Amino acid sequence: MPAQPRCSGSMDFRELRFARAMEFTIHEINNSTDLLPGITLGYQIYDSCSAVQMAIKVAFQFVNGVDPVFNSTSSCSKYAAATVPAIVGDSSSTSSISMARTLGLFGIPQVSHYATCTCLSDKSQFPAFFRTVPSDEHQAAALARMVKYFGWTWIGAVRSDTDYGNYGMAKFLKAAQEEGICVEYSEVYYRTQPRSKLERVANVIRRSTARVIVAFVHAGDMRFILEELVQQPSPLLQWIGSDTWIIDPEFLRFNICAGALGFGVPRSVFPGLREFLLDLSPEQASESSILTEFWESSFSCSLKGRTGSSALLRECDGSEDIRALQNPYTDTSQLRVTNMVYKATYAIAHAMHGVICSDRQCNKTIKFAPWQIVNQLKKVSFTTNNGYHVKFDSNGDPIAVYELINWQFKNDGHLNMVPVGYYDSSKARGQEFRMNSAISWMGGQTEVPVSVCSESCPPGTRKAVQKGRPVCCFDCIPCAEGEISNKTDSVDCLRCPLDFWPNNKQDSCHPKSVEFLSWDDTLGIILIVSSIAGAFMAVCVTVVFYKHRASPIIRANNSELSFLLLFSLTLCFLCSLTFIGQPSEWSCMLRHTAFGITFVLCISCVLGKTIVVLMAFRATLPGSNVMKWLGPPQQRLSVLVFTLIQVLICVIWLKLSPPYPFKNLKHYKERIILECGLGSAIGFWAVLGYIGCLAFLCFLLAFLARKLPDNFNEAKFITFSMLIFCAVWITFIPSYVSSPGKFTVAVEVFAILASSFGLIICIFAPKCFIIIFRPEQNTKKHIMGKVQSKGL
Repeated sequence: MPAQPRCSGSMDFRELRFARAMEFTIHEINNSTDLLPGITLGYQIYDSCSAVQMAIKVAFQFVNGVDPVFNSTSSCSKYAAATVPAIVGDSSSTSSISMARTLGLFGIPQVSHYATCTCLSDKSQFPAFFRTVPSDEHQAAALARMVKYFGWTWIGAVRSDTDYGNYGMAKFLKAAQEEGICVEYSEVYYRTQPRSKLERVANVIRRSTARVIVAFVHAGDMRFILEELVQQPSPLLQWIGSDTWIIDPEFLRFNICAGALGFGVPRSVFPGLREFLLDLSPEQASESSILTEFWESSFSCSLKGRTGSSALLRECDGSEDIRALQNPYTDTSQLRVTNMVYKATYAIAHAMHGVICSDRQCNKTIKFAPWQIVNQLKKVSFTTNNGYHVKFDSNGDPIAVYELINWQFKNDGHLNMVPVGYYDSSKARGQEFRMNSAISWMGGQTEVPVSVCSESCPPGTRKAVQKGRPVCCFDCIPCAEGEISNKTDSVDCLRCPLDFWPNNKQDSCHPKSVEFLSWDDTLGIILIVSSIAGAFMAVCVTVVFYKHRASPIIRANNSELSFLLLFSLTLCFLCSLTFIGQPSEWSCMLRHTAFGITFVLCISCVLGKTIVVLMAFRATLPGSNVMKWLGPPQQRLSVLVFTLIQVLICVIWLKLSPPYPFKNLKHYKERIILECGLGSAIGFWAVLGYIGCLAFLCFLLAFLARKLPDNFNEAKFITFSMLIFCAVWITFIPSYVSSPGKFTVAVEVFAILASSFGLIICIFAPKCFIIIFRPEQNTKKHIMGKVQSKGL
């Protein structure tokens, strides 16, 4: 037969305290007049030694009712000759799983005080399992939210290679992912693995860049990891611990864990428990193998009559004082898991009460099956003597309430566990976690440590994940042109509305600056002055011509058309003013039509003068009567007809698709250009084209008449003026198309002014010069003199 499993290693004094706390609770229940009145509970205590093999053996011993380790002095075990009605335990998840699979086959309820594995909530596998300690699913969620609360997005993770560690860490990693937390590494270790594995885990921790490490580790495994880490100096780490080791006073000796944070079940107070634990004499200890081992191990002596004890131990002489001991058994300052034992024992008692008692009367002879206790456990709801409510949900789990524990240095330089916050899963989402005290961080620092893979991206940038690395590792990319991000760590940049543009930091949108050729703009002022100067010049010439209207030089150059031309030139100069200022619906329609009509009127006058000059020469030829067809009525009619054609084009343009004001958002990205849309491009180019045709025809006729014999041949001046006019408007087209923003309008105004000045200077300046400075030449004889000399 294979060897029977036995416990090995030193005794766990804390587990002994749990066992005796159950004994204390049963004594309290037996003395109660409300709970199970007249019924005395008995108990059997077995040590599973935190080993799966021993846990399975113990489960079968409970089922078969043999070999108790120590029991009560009462003999009320007649209700369970072959089986016990319920079990409190085990402490570890792995052992509890093994026991629950066995006990569940017989329907024996098991209420654990410290088995936290999420897997035990599966009622299809563990139908008779209950627990008073919260499931690791709640602890994992609480740890993830706490990590997120302090802004840590880059962490390391270590777990025990057990059901507790693997299931707990899996839940934590899932919750951390939902909170946007990245894990640099996830290491696993179990205390029976080779030392090389332990060294590798320790080296990974030392070399990591994450300053926060979450340890979902059993206390036995954690001890090995910390002892290995203290061998060599390592960077300060902010430890985040699971409940198994964060509330274990034994670990307070590791100063590298100063500032550690973790969740544990709340501390409790048990009046009378300490006295019960210390009320232990050598005679009582010798009645139980476990208590005997505790006594001999604590005082390094052998109890009288003890067989098999080491010969090296002295015999206990009665001077041993249990009150002077300082070990986990006697330490009642951090009664946390002990309270879970207390609640588990009471839960079973209440379930039994529900089965065998009614109206404070209990039937001592009734026989009941374990499954009846299971059914009652699902219904229990009570408050213990120390003020804690006990109730199980459909999974056999309690409401998760945790105390946030912080390891802080005391004045004497030793670490101490200090509650700094709470977590209550029954609260609304976002309100479960709260802080109520200051935290001491790693190494005793007062500032929250930073643990991120990449520094936060400031507003004006966006996150770009680094290829092949977790999402928490990213580069900060400036937002593209026209886009902003107005918060830290933006994933995407937002494009500003069309009428807005980012500021220099690209963290907010501001209205775009509006650009148009304004009245107070320097360029606008220059054009206004030039326009008014041109109009004033035309008026002055008109005054001069009117004052000398009877002089030969004016009479010889068709004074009526000259005055009409000066009037049209004045309008040409003034129409350029309509191009200045903020475009409006009326100004857009007026500027193009006024320009087109006034210029056609102007060119029509010039064309009429050219035709008159050309035909006047032909009229001197013998037998010619052409001048009777070019009298003043015909000249006025020709100007009117040419002008009406342009008016008709403009009316059609305005009727079908008139110019309109619009915001040009395409030419400049950072500012808006207010300009006039052409409406119909065909209409615009038809207006320009008609002007161009008249100008070209005028230039052609003037060019033909440039050498006619005359002492003052006006055809030469018209040729020069039309040459300037055509040159200006030919160069205007590419300049107009390529000029940006307000300069487009400025180019058009410049073309209007340049061509107008060209006409007035070339045609009227020579006449004014003679009238004012050479009056002796302003005679009919002088004007006709050159013709006569050439005729000779």
